[in-house]
Amino acid sequence: MDTSRRPDTDEPSARREDTAPDPAHSGAHDATPDLPHPAARVVHGIVGGVLVMVGVVLLVLPGPGLLLVLAGLILLSHAVPAVAHLVEPVRRQALQAAEASVSAWWRIAGTVAAGLALVGAGLVWGLRLLPWLPFLGWSTGASLILSGCVVFALMIWSYRRMRGSGH
Repeated sequence: MDTSRRPDTDEPSARREDTAPDPAHSGAHDATPDLPHPAARVVHGIVGGVLVMVGVVLLVLPGPGLLLVLAGLILLSHAVPAVAHLVEPVRRQALQAAEASVSAWWRIAGTVAAGLALVGAGLVWGLRLLPWLPFLGWSTGASLILSGCVVFALMIWSYRRMRGSGH
């Protein structure tokens, strides 16, 4: 006996058939996600690319490299949908690294020291205290100070996330 014709099994498929498909999202557009405006895609691509590059540099230097790579990949995935498959594995690694960075007092102290060093270096560059340093001025100084603030913000976020999850 064909059970697909029984009323008790047809109900879910009948509901699906009653819902008319959106004409704007039919045919070839079903496989393509909704993309932002081309100008927004360009901005997402540029900012995402910069964040990924800075994050890669900070993987070897002190700083929140993996979190910046994650932020960059998220933005890039808005511009280039093919990048989206990279986001979740990097997210898992970044969150594990963020938790590990605040798992011991000495790691927290090292992160605070790195943040203070960045802010201090920014002041030295901005105030031109050592004239022999390259790229003197507030453009370099402000970027170093901002980097130190990002380190502090990410450390606080990681600490709250770890403490809030019951670790």
